[in-house]
Amino acid sequence: MTEQKNPDEMRQKVREMIKDVAVCMFVTVDEDGRLRSRPMRAQVQPDSDGRTFWFFTQADTPKTDEIGHDGRVLLGYSNPSAQDYVSVYGKARVVQDKEQQKKLWSEPLRVWFPGGPEAPEVALIAVEAEGAEYWDSPSSAVVHAYGYVKALATGTPPKAGENEKVTFTGT
Repeated sequence: MTEQKNPDEMRQKVREMIKDVAVCMFVTVDEDGRLRSRPMRAQVQPDSDGRTFWFFTQADTPKTDEIGHDGRVLLGYSNPSAQDYVSVYGKARVVQDKEQQKKLWSEPLRVWFPGGPEAPEVALIAVEAEGAEYWDSPSSAVVHAYGYVKALATGTPPKAGENEKVTFTGT
């Protein structure tokens, strides 16, 4: 019998798995329905409401056009050393809010935004997470060695780890 997981605990597990991953792959849908992906760094992963992810961007870019056309996005997080993988899907919107930009600003961002958080060309992307899926696999060499031996001896693969689908909407 499979143990039922508490939705709040599963959402917290997603947040824990991605909190130290500096860069995610940010996927949008272009006007022709093609998926477009680029690496981006979330400024708060996620913010205090537990489901909003914030990214700095130039206000006028292909990705902001794509979000204006179709706000569906996917954030792909990977931590291979821990064998942790997370995908978060949701709706994105472009926001120009100088107070929020100042709140989220850190000085290393000046490399990409030399005018600082209040420059007219600076914007934020807010992603409201709707759901996620995670894969949390055993990461130790001993566990992998055991799995290899088990597969050779029994012809069956070991338990691959934990894989769950998580909702961020509703209760």
